[in-house]
Amino acid sequence: MARNLVKGKIAAQPGQHLIAIVCTSLDNKPKSAFALRFVVNALYCDGKKVHRPDMGASRMQANHNDSRKKEQVVVLATGGTIAGAAESATRADYTSGRVTVDAMIGGVPQIQEIAHVRGEQLANVGSQDITFAIMIALANRINDLLADKDVHGVAVTHGTDTMEETAYFLNLTVANRKPVVMTGAMRPATAISADGPLNLYNAVAVAADPQAAECGVLVVMNDRIHGAHSLTKTNTTSVETFISPINGLIGTVNYGRSEYFRRPFRRHTFNSEFSIEGVSELPRVDIVYACADMPPDLIDASVDRGARGIVIAGDGNGNMNAATLKRAARAAAGGVLIVRSSRVPTGKVGRNVEIDDDRLGFIASDELNPAKARILLMLALTKKRSLQEIQRLFYEY
Repeated sequence: MARNLVKGKIAAQPGQHLIAIVCTSLDNKPKSAFALRFVVNALYCDGKKVHRPDMGASRMQANHNDSRKKEQVVVLATGGTIAGAAESATRADYTSGRVTVDAMIGGVPQIQEIAHVRGEQLANVGSQDITFAIMIALANRINDLLADKDVHGVAVTHGTDTMEETAYFLNLTVANRKPVVMTGAMRPATAISADGPLNLYNAVAVAADPQAAECGVLVVMNDRIHGAHSLTKTNTTSVETFISPINGLIGTVNYGRSEYFRRPFRRHTFNSEFSIEGVSELPRVDIVYACADMPPDLIDASVDRGARGIVIAGDGNGNMNAATLKRAARAAAGGVLIVRSSRVPTGKVGRNVEIDDDRLGFIASDELNPAKARILLMLALTKKRSLQEIQRLFYEY
């Protein structure tokens, strides 16, 4: 089927039934003919503009197409694969953070049918480069936005690699009952069947949904609604990468139509005791991965570099070999907080099961995986707390 590139746009030849997406390339120069999924301006057929097909009737659309006022949702963008682009639609390699928040919102115009949506660009990086400075700035901006009575909720676009860490951090530091919903993508914006646009649409729908209030920070990916406490990434490339293995899903969302199965069990957001007001950096906490015949001097290395806490990604139920256990106990006696978590994807780490935590001065992570245990411990260390108080935090959050 013949196509011609005219002024940087893909157009249909007269008499042909080619539907083409009018788009601009990343640098606004007409040097590539692929359709950037998020930079969509219109659809043309036989050279005439036609309407884009609807993404599906949703409950939120039904709610907002009547005389009632549409909710205001702010999208905060930080980058990630959802803002990524490759040189063609079939390439696996891509660069994160090449698409702006305005382009993402503009590429899914149906969003404006479910809420009044505007965007802000806080960062534009792959989530492997998300720093605690970015997390703190994000939490502060969300708190400021949600203090506005006209803002109903916030959606955050973010890379998936460290999404669970940022989600859990926000779950502890956003002090509001209003919905906060994170989303991302496993395929870049330029990919065939890119998942980002529908994920963004669904995330905004949940952020505009009154039923999502008081649920803490939620993550919407691939039609699933996860809670920040439980979810974890399980696959390097699949769109079904996130699961909530211990507590299960909060609900599902299908083309903006949400169903909720449960509410989070643990403390979060509006009833969290944590505050980052005036905080510019967090104490250093390292993660040490346990393995067969692990070298115990890994503990010493963290202590020597100034770690105030160490999370052990332990074997099984938070275990480590005898030599490492001895070094960890020595570190704990010196004031370094030791948290036993597990490298196993599901299950709790119990206190005083195979290791005498009371005698050694250790903390059991309960349900938290090593990455989230690190987040909680860093926030716990922002003020003076006893071992008993910190163990309580792991049970309550």
